[in-house]
Amino acid sequence: QVQLVESGGGLVQAGGSLRLSCAASGLDTFSLNTMGWYRQAPGKQRELVATINRGHSTNYADSVKGRFTISRDNAKNTVYLQMNSLKPEDTAVYYCKTTTWAGSDYWGQGTQVTVSS
Repeated sequence: QVQLVESGGGLVQAGGSLRLSCAASGLDTFSLNTMGWYRQAPGKQRELVATINRGHSTNYADSVKGRFTISRDNAKNTVYLQMNSLKPEDTAVYYCKTTTWAGSDYWGQGTQVTVSS
């Protein structure tokens, strides 16, 4: 059974930092291609935050460039999101997603990030 478990969300003041982690289990490490983070704020559509492929090439939403850093540990099937200089508009539920080489997508259950002004 494939599981993605996120952790690290919480409440932080504007300007603060948080680090999210997402560990994937039930998948062979060599089957994982892209891993990434998405977020969904109340009343809004889910949007891409950042992705990283197996070769560690990254892609970021313009709104988080220079503030967020995505990384991964292939041996641990884990992806991280370091979030610095957080803003109230970063408040959302953050979801981890992984895509296999076969094209299958798996999502985590989400973790709440709340940034107070």
